[in-house]
Amino acid sequence: MPIPTVAFSDERLPNGLRLLVAEDHLAPVVAINVWYAVGSKDEVAGKTGFAHLFEHVMFQGSRHVAKTEHFALVQSAGGTANATTWLDRTNYFETLPSHELELGLWLEADRMATLLDALSQENLDNQRAVVKNEKRWSYDNQPYGSWIEKLLGHLYPAGHPYHHPTIGSMADLDAASLDDVAAFFRTWYAPNNAVLSIVGDVDPSRARAWVERYFGPIPPGRDVQRLDAPALPLSLGGEAREVVPDRVPLPRVYLGYRAPAIPDRRLYALEVAAQVLAGGKGSRLHRRLVREERIAQDVALFVLPLVAGPSLVAGWATVRPETTPEVVEAAVLDELARMTTEPISADELGRAHALVETEELAALQRVAERADRLSMWATLTGDPGEINRQLERYLAVTAEDVRASCADVLTAENRVVLTYLPAGQVEEEASSGDTDANRDAGEPATAGSR
Repeated sequence: MPIPTVAFSDERLPNGLRLLVAEDHLAPVVAINVWYAVGSKDEVAGKTGFAHLFEHVMFQGSRHVAKTEHFALVQSAGGTANATTWLDRTNYFETLPSHELELGLWLEADRMATLLDALSQENLDNQRAVVKNEKRWSYDNQPYGSWIEKLLGHLYPAGHPYHHPTIGSMADLDAASLDDVAAFFRTWYAPNNAVLSIVGDVDPSRARAWVERYFGPIPPGRDVQRLDAPALPLSLGGEAREVVPDRVPLPRVYLGYRAPAIPDRRLYALEVAAQVLAGGKGSRLHRRLVREERIAQDVALFVLPLVAGPSLVAGWATVRPETTPEVVEAAVLDELARMTTEPISADELGRAHALVETEELAALQRVAERADRLSMWATLTGDPGEINRQLERYLAVTAEDVRASCADVLTAENRVVLTYLPAGQVEEEASSGDTDANRDAGEPATAGSR
């Protein structure tokens, strides 16, 4: 069966805005997706968390839209809207009935052009408080909530753009002035640093006319000076370990590895490996740890592709009460080691290909996902046509590709191990005189320590 393709137009406005339009008249809906090429990796020391802060501030009004009215207008039109922030980018998106396309474009253009007209000290203070609450909820008071911050800190040295998480430093946000925040907006939220994708039940000529009307008058920003990410080797050069006493119900072992950056083809093989290892109940780790040996409650393994340095492979296994983290870790590492020396079976490769193909085809059926992927590839690689090459590349991965890529990445010299323990368990071990526990509960003393 031929792999379906997404047909789209690709052009730039005179102000630098990249416009991608893909028609799909199957249903009377349209997706709008704006990617700004700014994420937490673009923040300077002392001013972290700004990209994520704008995920909230961008819904606090602009010259012609009152505070929170963006959501209200979209919802009253029968649509949905949201935004996300990550290390490499920030995106804003709406899905609307197709006859409301003009509304969505006007809303996105108004905040790109005039957000600073509505940015006040009150709004800044309010959204700063919202971000602090989010950090308390998602990081500080969430079981295992600090895992991504700790993994990034071990995998990327201080000074690297990926060293800190997108939530940023609360001290930095407290110190941020209105002028600091306005300067960040002027630098990054400009048409020449953005990609606008429109997918769905759309007349391209009419959509283009609306884009030119609403976005065309916005002046381009200055050419941005991106931070130079220090070149990092693929390998950490040694294992890093940290024991994390936390308010968690069960111990959990996290693993992290540096991996090749986008667009390295080994990422496709590593994605296939993740399916073989942890893709559902038929995967190696689930079958061994959860079903057969019954030493883990759950397992996960995934790839987080990045562009400004090594990507990362990460995963975890939650330890059942009747066993120990050491037993679970040994079993996980044994399965990972097998991936580096033995080619996977034809059945495993076929199953992984089928899982990836199902996920890819299901995602591409949704107009919102197509709009997001067009913007993503245009932003991260400069080539939105990558949307039509991904499935073919996954399906071209061989068993030897998987083994070789795992051998490059899943090594002891390239490994971070975080062991989360219930705080009471650490206290009991410490009081019993367990010197290993006393040593490990402090700051890590191995390669990659912070």
